[in-house]
Amino acid sequence: MKTLALNMPTLALNALLAAAAIGIVPALGLAQQRAIPVVPGQNAGYDACGIIGEVAGLDPNGDGFLAVRAGPDGSYAMLDQLHNGDAVYICDQSGSWLGVVYPGYQDCGVSSPWPQAAAYQGPCYSGWVHQNYVREAAG
Repeated sequence: MKTLALNMPTLALNALLAAAAIGIVPALGLAQQRAIPVVPGQNAGYDACGIIGEVAGLDPNGDGFLAVRAGPDGSYAMLDQLHNGDAVYICDQSGSWLGVVYPGYQDCGVSSPWPQAAAYQGPCYSGWVHQNYVREAAG
């Protein structure tokens, strides 16, 4: 008797896609299927996230929020929203996108050097925001 080896992640994805097709869950877009982690500690000997930033310049008559994304581009899934005055630790950069850790008013574990650069997995949230709406507050 032959046995069939199945890839469990593929089975799970196929089950979700099938459920989406019959309307049980929303369809998955490409944006929700990928993510680029924020990597603090890329400068040995310096704080893992050496700059504190503040969200600023959002139009109060517009959306009123800055989208936190799963990767450094508008095509990545939106994870959260930040607002004018919110503090963030700036930890990473890719083009015009900043990898941030927040909320910046609590100890997120990024204010001291890390032994090596690695994806952030601390007690705070992390993601990517466009640099146009973050100004340097300290660092």
